[in-house]
Amino acid sequence: MSQTAPSVAPLLDADGLPILSHLSIQPDWLNKKIEEALEPTLPIVDAHHHLWERDGGYLLDEIVADLNSGHNVEATVFAQCGYAYREQGPVSMRPVGETEFVAQFTQQAQKRGVPQQVCAGIVGYADMTLGEAVGEVLQAHVDAGAGRFRGIRHITARHDAFNGSLLGRPPAQMMYQPAFRSGLVQLQKMGLSFDAWLYHTQINEVIDLARDMPDLPIVLNHVGGPLGVGPYVGQSDAVYRAWHASMTELARCPNVRVKLGGLAMALCGFDFHLQALPPSSAQLATAWAPYLQTAIELFGAERCMFESNFPVDKAMCSYGVLWNAFKRISAGASAHEKSWLFKGTANQFYQLGLN
Repeated sequence: MSQTAPSVAPLLDADGLPILSHLSIQPDWLNKKIEEALEPTLPIVDAHHHLWERDGGYLLDEIVADLNSGHNVEATVFAQCGYAYREQGPVSMRPVGETEFVAQFTQQAQKRGVPQQVCAGIVGYADMTLGEAVGEVLQAHVDAGAGRFRGIRHITARHDAFNGSLLGRPPAQMMYQPAFRSGLVQLQKMGLSFDAWLYHTQINEVIDLARDMPDLPIVLNHVGGPLGVGPYVGQSDAVYRAWHASMTELARCPNVRVKLGGLAMALCGFDFHLQALPPSSAQLATAWAPYLQTAIELFGAERCMFESNFPVDKAMCSYGVLWNAFKRISAGASAHEKSWLFKGTANQFYQLGLN
């Protein structure tokens, strides 16, 4: 699990913290490593990706090209990223514009004849600290989602040593706020799910939440966000031990699922983007297996789902290579376990209704 520090932009946020630089996609570099798909018929649901215009864009042309890289991706789940918000109207309602955009995006894909169910599930954003008042926002998302809206991601990832958020640094310990929990009650009442994105140092917050709201479906994003930047540079063994202890406790909460992926983000500290050639799937599997295989062992295949986290993770590897890495990591799993890891868990959690 060797990690080195990615470059950190010399910019400071309003609190004087260094802003973590986000890596840029290098298409020519990525094209230097092309692999044939392993297990090309294995059905896949990509449980987490974004759409946006930044850094060259990741919209219909880009996602279709990735989906056609040789793997049998049947459907995808869109995860909120602060894109296409409404520019007018009440601030609380502006994130509904993202769901409106994604619903229209799916129609464009269908008109083009894209065989995959792109954005079969939509995870949007609503401010949970609105408490009971968030119900109106949630209903607006449902109405806008054309039957695809499935839940909310309210990012709480925060560290006192750096700012790693593109969408603004959230307040500390937000999940403990009574208003936040009250908002989640509304989410649960509507049969929607909660995507939790935070760092490994905050997993205790999800544990407390899951115990307090055992009937709320929760999925932990990006295998719990193990950090490799700031004070964690060169501390990969200590990070793993802390992460493992927290994940062991979290696994005791039956309402929690885990997304397996996101380790190509700069904040995790891997430096494949600095190599002369892109990493092979074997290299990625070797580097990431300690986290992903351990998560599977702790939670079981029926509570884990693989995710691309594209286009964020595309800065370190291509779509085809990424899914090959996941297949290498799960090589020892049974056919039944693979069916859950690659499709079944995401299909069930997000109520996609796939056969």
